[in-house]
Order: sequence, then structure tokens, then C-alpha cells
Amino acid sequence: MVELKGYGLTLNMIKEILARNLPVKASEASLAAVQKSRMAVEKIVTEGKIVYGINTGFGKFSDVRINQNDVRELQINLIRSHACGVGEPFPKVVSKVMLLLRANALLKGFSGIRPVVVERLLEYFNKDIIPVIPQQGSLGASGDLAPLSHLVLPIVGEGEVFYKEKRMLAQEALFLEGITPLTLEAKEGLALINGTQAMTAMGVVGYLEAENLAYQAELIASLSLESHKGIMDAFAEEIHIARGYHQQVETAARIRDYLKDSQLTTRQGEVRVQDAYSLRCIPQVHGASWQALDYVKEKLEIEMNAATDNPLIFHEGDMVVSGGNFHGQPIAFAMDFMKIAVAELANISERRIERLVNPQLNDLPAFLSPEPGLQSGAMILQYSAASLVSENKTLAHPASVDSIPSSANQEDHVSMGTIGSRHAYQIIQNARRVLAIELFCALQALEFRGIHLMATATRSLYEKSREIVPSIIKDRIFSTDIEKLADWLKNKSVEDMIMVPPTKQETN
Repeated sequence: MVELKGYGLTLNMIKEILARNLPVKASEASLAAVQKSRMAVEKIVTEGKIVYGINTGFGKFSDVRINQNDVRELQINLIRSHACGVGEPFPKVVSKVMLLLRANALLKGFSGIRPVVVERLLEYFNKDIIPVIPQQGSLGASGDLAPLSHLVLPIVGEGEVFYKEKRMLAQEALFLEGITPLTLEAKEGLALINGTQAMTAMGVVGYLEAENLAYQAELIASLSLESHKGIMDAFAEEIHIARGYHQQVETAARIRDYLKDSQLTTRQGEVRVQDAYSLRCIPQVHGASWQALDYVKEKLEIEMNAATDNPLIFHEGDMVVSGGNFHGQPIAFAMDFMKIAVAELANISERRIERLVNPQLNDLPAFLSPEPGLQSGAMILQYSAASLVSENKTLAHPASVDSIPSSANQEDHVSMGTIGSRHAYQIIQNARRVLAIELFCALQALEFRGIHLMATATRSLYEKSREIVPSIIKDRIFSTDIEKLADWLKNKSVEDMIMVPPTKQETN
């Protein structure tokens, strides 16, 4: 059981929760803070003070006072009217993380919501009752209003959910679980939907995949280095320390480690003096992507533990302030950086693919074909990689530089962070397929070089990969191979991919 406190939640914790399907609960101290904040809201309602979102309209209607008898209706009207997302739903895992993040934000005790509402979010998380949330429709300020409204609908017994591998009406799932829908009280609807949890959840899931992919990119690039009899001098520690970026230093160190006992790599002057940039500059390019990913990680972990709704309640209700913590600009920038970082991993990978298949750039059979001319071999695999890389370049255009005013110009600058996070996720899927193509081509090239000459780590990857896809003996439908390798990469860590299994004697 993982305890949420409203602070201290990390990406590694979320990774562990998802991987092991761990249940979560709210800490007693955080629930006490939530209750204090709730008492402040109830006092405001009782005394009839005018406070935005508690007894006023929303957005441009902020100057419209709401009668005390109508505050419940105000909240449900807010959820229904704002639930106007469109398009395909977010992946189930993203919506599940959204539940977790929204609960964690509310547990900070600044939102004026009842403890039972937070506990209901966590109950849905633990019982795997996952709201169906359309991906499109958020401007990223005032938070992710449309997506989070769809998140809230099942809490009040409306909308749809994913439950027991089926998509169904929320009321059906609640009936099966014996759960009674909640009635939202003053401020609760606004507190639930004013936030950045859609873009952040999408960013969290994307980052976890991107981090794994970046490690895999280094290992796959190591196979390409062996395929080209790459020059290891360019990976010498002294070169990278001389520049000073620790991510570059670490990338070079990992590649040296993967290839430490390879008989296929060379020294400068043995075969050629210098390698092309896509081989020689792997630490510089991949290292720069790691720099961006480190930035993304930092911002996500701040946002995962942030109070992002409006207004916020401080000092037991003595201070209730309308601000703009729902504005997604920090995450919008981070998502745009992640897009560029991952797109570049695919970009340089495609250039290595070209070097693997182009007979003018290597001494391997043309297009790695077993019978050049009769068999086209890997010729069109590079086309697919080039297409994916080109698509990534359009998706990598920063979403955060756009803004369209909304709510009659009351909300006159928005972040578009959710668009950025969605595009980042698409880029990650495309990049993984590009790396799958590089891996596929490198496997074939190394069979011409001699797999017995490979390093221990890369030979292990070769053996495991060949359990997924066979060698090119003759032309076949290669899209199946790409997808198989891409799916495998998505579900494996580098440690899984190069682990050398024990011999039979060692097992016994």
C-alpha cells in the first residue's frame, strides 16, 4: 500500500505503482488538512461571503452571485457543461494516473473539498474503475477543464468507465461494485476540474516510456557501431569530460560498457580515421536529449505535487485567493522539450539505418539483401523510418507558442500543454518504431559481420531479439517484424534485453 500525502510523489513511485498494481491510500495527516480546508468553505457558505467558485459563477460569470440554495446545482452544472471533450479516449493508464494525481493535489489541503471525495478518487483507482476521458478539448488553462470534467462524471454516477476490460456506463460499474454516486457540495466541482492533471498524467506516462526508450536507443546504437566497425576512440572518457555535460559523459560510458569486449569495433586509423556523425556523435546527441529529459522529469515531479486549482484556501479560511496555478505553461514547455528530445533520438537513428542499408556508405550487401536484386531486403524499411521521422518533425512544433483567448477574453492566454503532451506521446510511439527498424537492420548486418565477434551485452540483445523476429532469408512482409520489435521494446527495460541467462549447469 502506497500512502499519498500531497507531496513527495515521484515518477519512480508511479512507475512502481503501475508496474506492480499497488493500491494507494491517503495519509491521515493529509486527510486532516483536507477536512480543515473543507470547514473553511462551509463557513464561507454559511456566512454568505462572496468567494469565486463557491457562490459565484465561473470564468466570465465570476461576477454572478449564486443563491446559497443553488450551490449544489452550480457544481453539477459545471461538470456537465464542461464535459465536452472529443476524440479518442486517453489510454487507460493515463486516465488512471490522472485519478492518482488529482487526489494527490487535493490532499495538500488547499482546495476546500470533503475527504470523502478524495477517498472516492482513490477507491476508483484501486478498484480499476477508470473514467473514459476524450483526449481533445483542453486549452491547458484554466487547467484541463474538459478532460477533468470527464474524470469527475463517474464520481457522480454519469459518463463512461473502463471496468474489467470493458467500456461501459459508469452507473453499471458502480452497481457491480456497490458504490453510491456522490453529490458534489460547494466548490467541489471546481476543485476537481481546475488543474493540470490531464497534461501532467499524459506527460508522466510519456516520460516513463521516453526514459526507457532513451536507454534502449544507446544499446541499439551500440549494435550499429559494431555493424560499421565503429571507432571507439570517439567514446573515450577524456573527450566527454572535456566538454562538461554529465549526460554526455554518462552516455559514452554506457556505450563503452556495452562494447567493452567486442571484436568488431576498431581504433582510429585501423579501418578509417573518423566515423560519420550519426556514429561518432552519439554521446553528444543522445546526451543532449537526456538533458532535456532531465528537465522534463524535474518539472513533472514538481507539478505532480502541486496545488493547481482556484481559488486556494490558506490559514483555515482567513485567506482565500484567486490565482492562476491552473495555468499549464511550465508543463507545456516541458512537453515541447520532450517532443524535441525524443524526435532527435529517432532522427539520428534513421541516419544510422541509412548507413546500414546504403551500399555506398558501407561494405555490406546492398540493403542487407540475401540476394541483392532478386530480394529487396531492408530497402523500404528505411523509407518507413524516414516517414516516421518526418511526421515527428511536424508533431515537434511547439504547442506552447500558441494561445487562443476563451471565456469572452477573461481567459486570454492559455498554454496548450495538453496538446503538447499528446503530441509528445505520439512522437514516442513513432520513435520506438524507428529504433525497432534500426535494431532489425543491425541484427541482419551483424550476421554478415559475425555474431560470434559481438560484445557480450550486444550478443545477448541479438539472441533475445531473434526470439522475436527471424533473419531475412527472403523477402517477407516486414511491417509485422517492426511491430513485434516495437511492442517488445515497449514492454522491456535494457536490463531485460541484455540479461545473459544462466547456463544449465549454473541453474542446477
